[in-house]
Amino acid sequence: MKAVFLLAPLVALAADAPKSDAPKAAPAVPKLPAIPAEAITKKGELLFSDDFEGKAAPDKRWVKVVPTFVVADGVLKGTQTRDKAIPAADGKPAVTPHAAVHGLEVPTKDSVVEFKVRFDGATMIDVELDDRKYTGAHYGHICRAQLRFNPKDKTFSAVIIDEKDGNMRSDIYKIKNDPAKKAEVAKLLVGRQANFPIKQALEPGKWIAVVVETVGDEMRMTVDGTPVAYLKSSGIAHETKSRFEFGVAGKDGCIDDLKIWAATPAK
Repeated sequence: MKAVFLLAPLVALAADAPKSDAPKAAPAVPKLPAIPAEAITKKGELLFSDDFEGKAAPDKRWVKVVPTFVVADGVLKGTQTRDKAIPAADGKPAVTPHAAVHGLEVPTKDSVVEFKVRFDGATMIDVELDDRKYTGAHYGHICRAQLRFNPKDKTFSAVIIDEKDGNMRSDIYKIKNDPAKKAEVAKLLVGRQANFPIKQALEPGKWIAVVVETVGDEMRMTVDGTPVAYLKSSGIAHETKSRFEFGVAGKDGCIDDLKIWAATPAK
């Protein structure tokens, strides 16, 4: 019985003890997937090639999506002009910021895209694979690979996004800007995007060689021959990618020596 009377005060003291002032641990940062050191695809038929040199008219498969892109000095140059939100007024519709986008009608399932990019003031240059007939995602967005430049700290990063089952999936797209749904959206987007810092030295104003491989549910990106990003996610496996879209955010971003191959798994 003595043990009972002795323990009771101790329990009371523990209950009344002040809570620790130690800071809470920061939430765990999602672990980035390992980037395969070797190519995940094997090139097949060359489906498209353009060096933007000396042509009286562009290939008919090019489609203007969000102006402005021009061919000048032997390169394709994009300049973002929709860089500010403008509310509707005087009978004119509202304008939302959007990167300049140039589309290319080359249907594929799996592919290898090779091109060179140059950041002449741009903050992002990317390639996106879409299927305009697919209605389960906003505007048929399927997946994309981005090269980003942060002018504040002069660093580059690589990003791969599964849009079909991620941020552009119809149900997620409808609620993603609702503050009350923030936690729900974050949970739905786990594993649908991977952001990788780039360690090798890249410089604005100089050409950078980019390769984007898409095969099955995998997407891999290399920069100047070095693997920099990778994502395995269900939406990437969408059977029909009917269009490639090249985007530029900021002023200006250049693209050159573009080649697109059909592909099969390297294994």
